[in-house]
Formats: sequence, structure tokens, C-alpha cells
Amino acid sequence: MRLKITSFVFMKLAKQNKISVIAFDADDTLWKNEDYFRTAEKEFCDIMAEYGEREDIMKELFKIEIRNLSYYGFGIKGFVLSMTEAYLKICKGEFNPIKQEQILNIGKQMLEEEVILLEGVEQTLKQVHGKYRLVVATKGDLLDQERKLERSGLSKYFHHIEVMSDKKQSNYTKLIKHLDIKPDEFLMIGNSLKSDILPVVELGGHAAYVPYHTTWEYEQMEPESIFSNQFYTLDKISDLPDLLS
Repeated sequence: MRLKITSFVFMKLAKQNKISVIAFDADDTLWKNEDYFRTAEKEFCDIMAEYGEREDIMKELFKIEIRNLSYYGFGIKGFVLSMTEAYLKICKGEFNPIKQEQILNIGKQMLEEEVILLEGVEQTLKQVHGKYRLVVATKGDLLDQERKLERSGLSKYFHHIEVMSDKKQSNYTKLIKHLDIKPDEFLMIGNSLKSDILPVVELGGHAAYVPYHTTWEYEQMEPESIFSNQFYTLDKISDLPDLLS
């Protein structure tokens, strides 16, 4: 359900760029996250094994997750509620409190996972810190994202933290207005083409895509469908200083 991404061509920012603010996505851009969802899905399918095939269980879970985004938003807590709803639907009334407890424990374990920085993240932040205003622009559960940022030890590098309910043009417009800059002064770094890249370039901002090895199906789109000379791709986050030079 969460598909793999390949590498893409590196391009340079135009010399005349006016970038003053660099915003970073958090999950799977600064630290490991999606892998925990992959593990949780496997554990959920193991719990549900007596009710059907893994592929069918995953399809039902994904369908419920997407439907519930408008209720719960993004993040682990909404994911746990969706697993619970999927369980209740798939088991067809054969409720087992032990299985429900196991599902809740999956969520608790996810919330307690160690925050593991991705390779090159802190070194890159050190290189650009002081030259630009640095911002975290991420979506998800506010408490969980604040907790992860604190555990990461990266707070000291950031001028502003923005936890968004979603990452659409309206969300970025609000953020850019809050930062009191023009769109072409804004550079977004992230691993999701759909959430981190497309809305920003459509607003006239800059966006650099740093692919992660696995990405949720909901976030999938083809890079070839983004037409902008302000869209860049990096093999790794440590390429950012070269992009800006």
C-alpha cells in the first residue's frame, strides 16, 4: 500500500533567487516515520489474519483511512482509530477485546518510537542555519509532532514551527503570510510531491523534493506531472547547500 520512490535528476536554483525562508517537512524528511506505519500495518494484518488475506485487509484499512482524514486528520491517533474501525467492519460482530487491546498497543508503540534523524539532516541544518530563516512545516497530530521535535534535538535550528491540518495551497498561503514574505522567497523541502511540492510551486514558491525509500499511497504522484522551473530534486538532503550555492 505504501509504494517505493526512485531517484531523480538534480537541478540548481537560479542564481537570481531571493530565498529568505527554507521550510522543512518533518516526517521522512528530517526523521524516520513511514517505516513505523509499515510495521504497524503488518502487525494489524497479523492480528486480522483469521479474517482474510493481507491484501484485502490492507485495501479495507486504506479505504477507511482516506475516508477518515476529514474527521481525524493525519497522524498516528487517526490511524489507530481507522484500524479499530477496520477491525470492527472486518470481524462482522465477532468482537474480541484482546484483539482490540493489541490494536491500541500498536498505536502506543508507534508514539513511543525513537526519533531517528535521517542521514545528513543535522549537518545540513548547521550549514544553512543563520543564512536563512528555517521553519518546520509539517502535518499530523500537534502533540505527537511537538514531542518528536523535542526528542530530535533540532528545535534550536528553527525560527518557527507550523503543524498544519493539511498541506494545501491555502495552508501554505497562510504560512507565507505569517512569515511576511512573498512566495518566491519561500523554499519548501520535503519527501511528498503531493503535499510538499505541488502546492508550493503552484503558489509561485520554490520546492525541493528529497525522496524517501517508501511513501504512503495517498501521497503518490509522478514528478513528471509537475511543470515548474522552481521545482528541484535532490538525491539526499545534504545536497541542499549545493542547490542554494
